[in-house]
Amino acid sequence: MPIFAMLKNYTMKKILIIGAGLSASYLIKYLLANATKEKWHITLADANLELAQKKIAKNKNGIAVALDIQNEKQRAKFIAASDIVVSMLPAHLHLLAANDCIKFKKHLVTASYLSEEMKRLHTQALKANVLFLNEIGLDPGIDHLSAMQMIQNIQAKGGEIHSFESYCGGLVAPTFDDNPWNYKFTWNPRNVVLAGQATARYLENGLLKFIPPNRIFTQTKVIKVGKSGNYEAYANRDSLSYIEPYGIGSAKTVLRGTLRKKGYSAAWNCLIKLGLTDDTYFLPHSEKLNYRELVTALIPAANTKNIETELAKFLAITKNSSLYKKIIWLGLLEEKAIGIKEATPAQALQKLLQEKWQLKAGELDQIVMKHEISYYLNNKLLHDHAYLVVDGENQTLTAMAKTVGLPMAIATKLILQNKIKSRGVQIPLSREFYEPILKELNKYGIAFK
Repeated sequence: MPIFAMLKNYTMKKILIIGAGLSASYLIKYLLANATKEKWHITLADANLELAQKKIAKNKNGIAVALDIQNEKQRAKFIAASDIVVSMLPAHLHLLAANDCIKFKKHLVTASYLSEEMKRLHTQALKANVLFLNEIGLDPGIDHLSAMQMIQNIQAKGGEIHSFESYCGGLVAPTFDDNPWNYKFTWNPRNVVLAGQATARYLENGLLKFIPPNRIFTQTKVIKVGKSGNYEAYANRDSLSYIEPYGIGSAKTVLRGTLRKKGYSAAWNCLIKLGLTDDTYFLPHSEKLNYRELVTALIPAANTKNIETELAKFLAITKNSSLYKKIIWLGLLEEKAIGIKEATPAQALQKLLQEKWQLKAGELDQIVMKHEISYYLNNKLLHDHAYLVVDGENQTLTAMAKTVGLPMAIATKLILQNKIKSRGVQIPLSREFYEPILKELNKYGIAFK
């Protein structure tokens, strides 16, 4: 029986997941585990059929299919045959699914930041009586749910928000933190390499503040997270856009940031100074270029013989410094071929980092999040904080996959149960979202202290 005819024969609610990558692992696990009870059928679609088949693992409640998201006819058939679409696609591809969801009146769930293009579909989604739920992963996602619960609880007792700060980081679990950078990739490496390339905007003591890209990693602050210790935080690109949605117009300070271990930001700033995070031009004959030659080309007066001395001089550090040792440890001065045609400096750096910062077999990741809120109540300035630490279970069910995938999966369930009534293009800020989702996340060990 052709696959689309088979899907139409199912009397169960049909969930289409587009994308079977690492961050989808826990989402898939949850939906399959609840499928019999909830009477769901899951279709997992990916360009890599073998990967999708591996994730479904012959579960009777799911099928794996090959899907080229750019194939309009194929995409439309899968979406038309579903009740809800969960998109794990790169953010810029969500709109392809979204337009079909409007056409066929299907709900859509994504973890990505709400784009201006998606916002413009709000009226059409309302007219189609469907919900397009965005920003329901980790950050954004769990940060919204937990922050709004804190904020609205404070406001319910008459408190007025004075300051709001929120921080999150995807890190390596302390047991496996064994390199000088105290960092390993736990999510999309390209996003890490290109982080901090837009001006950060935030509010501090009632004043608008900007941090241009060349200073993002030089303006950090220390954040203490429970017994996990101290982290350094750098500002995210836009903290201001959440003031109105969060209902915290009274706040004098509003800042959202990313957490890293101490010393990371200063070392990363060295890579920025060298030009290694630049993604705007291609290196001539990059496949023949080695990393020592690349760094030499980026430093005035340097040649392949004096590069060690010139590197230290250019960065204004000593060869005995921890910063210098971090750079050398990466292998940036080794005669190792880049091996990529038409590579940008950022792509060349990413390739090297993926080798050096890879989680080895048996190693686990960790998610750390913290909110700090101060508020006035009865003319007294009070302070609340809440923090979250989640460790991965294994290299498939990582902390990142768990904290991104579970909120999406729980929201998908609530939408199909008709327990979420919102329609149109939304992000999860109301009690309707945060109360049930946080309650269930608690059962999976995702609980704030």
